[in-house]
Amino acid sequence: MDDEDGYFPEHIAATYDESLADMFQPESVRPAVDFLAELAGLAGLAGLAGHGRALELGIGTGRIALPLAARGVPVHGIDLSQAMVARLRAKPGGDAIGVTIGDFATTRVDGPFSVAYLVFNTIMNLTTQDAQVACFRNVSDHLAPGGCFVVEVMVPELRKLPPGQHAVPFHVGAERLGFDTYDTATQAMSSHHVRVADGQATYFEIPFRYVWPAELDLMARLAGLRLRERWEGWTREPFGHDSGRHVSVWEKPAH
Repeated sequence: MDDEDGYFPEHIAATYDESLADMFQPESVRPAVDFLAELAGLAGLAGLAGHGRALELGIGTGRIALPLAARGVPVHGIDLSQAMVARLRAKPGGDAIGVTIGDFATTRVDGPFSVAYLVFNTIMNLTTQDAQVACFRNVSDHLAPGGCFVVEVMVPELRKLPPGQHAVPFHVGAERLGFDTYDTATQAMSSHHVRVADGQATYFEIPFRYVWPAELDLMARLAGLRLRERWEGWTREPFGHDSGRHVSVWEKPAH
């Protein structure tokens, strides 16, 4: 692994968009962009400081940032991987989005922002509770009063683990195998990927720390934020006992 690029060095960045092609389809992207643009627009209408500016933590190759910027929302990104950001820069409109290279749990940029967001389980790329808490505090420092922090993340799939098992497959195919492993004592988790091409297999692993909704709420409270809304997805489906993910919004008090 290239330490300078964190868990997303050149060999992962080179095929990232193609390996997650479904996530780049309009039906996957548009609801998230609609949701975030609405929050940014509400902040602008309310005259809040930050003027509808958005901060994306883990901006990557621009899956959300580019269409959000195309909607007229000024976006700035933070990302540790220069290889991923290079793919963003190569796309139409990518050179117009400001990006700061660094760890999004601690890196500071010029604010304030009316919306900050972490999508597609990226909060779990911070592999310790301390780092996740630091991320919430960092976001709170960047938000204008009345601004919102949005996180999209899975609900840990521990109910899929029978006694004695610690692995859950998420993709099984002739060209790709994927499974997650869990350590319920530490909340450590790893995503394992095997790809087969021309009879040759390659393997890579990405570590995560899974986190529960209630734990995120406590992190938010420690950072001076309060839960505003929680949904199962970007189109505001109700969040419930069987939901496999959630989109949560915490708000920085206006006063």
